[in-house]
Amino acid sequence: MSGQTLTDRIAAAQYSLTGSEVARAVCKATTHEVMAPKKKHLEYLIQATQESNVNIPQMADTLFERAGNASWIVVFKALATTHHLMVHGNERFIQYLASRNTLFNLSNFLDKTGSHGYDMSTFIRRYSRYLNEKAFAYRQMAFDFVRVKKGAEGVMRTMSTDKLLKGMPTLQSQIDALLEYDVHPKDLVNGVINAAFLLLFKDLIKLYACYNDGIINLLEKFFQMKKGQCKDALEIYKRFLTRMTRVSEFLKVAEQVGIDKNDIPELTQAPESLLESLETHLNTLEGKKGKYLL
Repeated sequence: MSGQTLTDRIAAAQYSLTGSEVARAVCKATTHEVMAPKKKHLEYLIQATQESNVNIPQMADTLFERAGNASWIVVFKALATTHHLMVHGNERFIQYLASRNTLFNLSNFLDKTGSHGYDMSTFIRRYSRYLNEKAFAYRQMAFDFVRVKKGAEGVMRTMSTDKLLKGMPTLQSQIDALLEYDVHPKDLVNGVINAAFLLLFKDLIKLYACYNDGIINLLEKFFQMKKGQCKDALEIYKRFLTRMTRVSEFLKVAEQVGIDKNDIPELTQAPESLLESLETHLNTLEGKKGKYLL
């Protein structure tokens, strides 16, 4: 119990009295201790999402309640716990979050209790935006990019042209929200922000794999697309090229803070000639509409 405040213990005890073990576990995962949420509490909550008799909206509401705390520690841990459950819990947890009109409203969050509070508040605001975007992407696509099958037989490689042109901007927005976290090694100074960073890093690896799959599918279909589709696809591809640099920068931070190099993918830059040939093809379609428009 060391490091927990009296408030933490009272909050946990209140839920014990009402018989809500799930809410008690949420409180235990989001104490005022400056450390990552404890594994045993996260595992309990993951298991709870699998149980048919557990009320998922109630679990989410307890997390939202904790995210309304004044302390940056409690709020950050509530976000990290939510993120953990979105990734590892039963899919009905993220489905429920995606069905809500609003999730975290922390764009003005500021813990003024000390310089550390000020610094961490910045990352809380950015982190909450990412989790909101992650839930929104699920609502748009009816699946989580992080959890779907990757590779040649994966979701993004086998997607139809229309769905791909709708899905790629959604994926790009989620990646953008993650990259806007914009953390540097000097900021990773405690167990709470480090836990969040690790979750974001793991999401980025899987999101980028989906992104890559989507681009491969897009390029394979490009020369059979109609002119309007080609225009959209070319914009998506150009954005992909600019994001590669930012993804590389995020991965460099991961390497600098000691994440195993074997867990960090190598990004290979696409040749300039590829972009030129795509642009040439689109110009041809625009110049000779009657002959080339499918």
